[in-house]
Amino acid sequence: MNKYIVLILIVVILFNFIFDINSDRSNIEYKEKRAIFISYIELSKYIKNNDIKASKNNIKKMINNIDKLGFNMIILQVRSFSDAIYKSNIYPWSNSISSVEGENPGYDILEYFIKKAKLKNISIYAWINPYRIRTTEDISSVSSINPAFKFINTDTLYINNGIFYNPAKDEVINLIVDGVEEIVKNYDVEGVLFDDYFYPSNDIDNNDYSAYIKENGYISRDEYHLLNVNRMIEHVHRVCRKYNKLFGISPDGNIENNYNKNFADVKRWCKSREYIDFIMPQIYYGFYNEAKAFKKVIEEWESLITSNIDLMIALAFYKVGLVDKYAKNGSNEWINNNDIIMREIILSRNLKHYKGFSLFRYDYLFNDDLKNDNTVKEMENMKKVLK
Repeated sequence: MNKYIVLILIVVILFNFIFDINSDRSNIEYKEKRAIFISYIELSKYIKNNDIKASKNNIKKMINNIDKLGFNMIILQVRSFSDAIYKSNIYPWSNSISSVEGENPGYDILEYFIKKAKLKNISIYAWINPYRIRTTEDISSVSSINPAFKFINTDTLYINNGIFYNPAKDEVINLIVDGVEEIVKNYDVEGVLFDDYFYPSNDIDNNDYSAYIKENGYISRDEYHLLNVNRMIEHVHRVCRKYNKLFGISPDGNIENNYNKNFADVKRWCKSREYIDFIMPQIYYGFYNEAKAFKKVIEEWESLITSNIDLMIALAFYKVGLVDKYAKNGSNEWINNNDIIMREIILSRNLKHYKGFSLFRYDYLFNDDLKNDNTVKEMENMKKVLK
């Protein structure tokens, strides 16, 4: 009888030992998300007006550069102006990759990015600007195959310092949701990301607001704006969940701006998994920013999360070696130091909900024309904490 007891004890000990090993292994295998933004600006530079072979080689070079630096995630701007860098039945081919909106570039840019990134174990997130159509007021630039075309001369479009969809319209919400579903259904992206551009103006939806309070009772205009964005975000998240994709938002790092200017309800989003899976605030501040010091701001964002939302920190590599004119007494911080990104990564790792970081944007790391004296030093210091 004693032999059996001893045998059972040995089995239990071995089980616990194996479990502990597996637990350690899972911790070792945990991969910090390390992302780099690739915007329509890079796409215009490296793909537009290049032949297919040259543009594909440029994509492979971008992916190789990102891989060599030790990064495992690309945030690729697939729709910046009511358009697409992929084969779409909703949006025209983007002018960022073709000389004319709607012109086929000869291959599917998104599909090629995914294919080549997979070889390096790099995940692709589809970055979308949901409401923006143009950065100018030139309505003639909107082609007849753009979904915005049919809304010209209606209040579904807003024209002032650009052209934008009206977030209050059901047809706009449906358009955005359908566009996201087309991507997550047809492409092997890991997730979808919206940036910080939401309501472009307080008076974009005057008629809709008046009609709403007449039918439903009074709410403030700010509340109405938040309501409309939340409706859209909730629908997008539901579609992403349907296809087992992650959905996140990269809002303004200044929490107040999200409520006073952008109408992004970040406090609500961070309290419930019904809206997003991860939040990636653009904390584009240094440690000595007089109004928004980095440490204080990341702690503010951490305190907003009361659910199982993941936190990634977007960092301002584009400020390296330059004057930060809004930082007041800290305006020369990015000139006088070359280890800011490194220290921001280290500090962010102490946050409970932290899952990784991102850098804005690719060209500021790899384009020689944008490099300065601090760029290489900043990158070398950053590499020390990526091993």
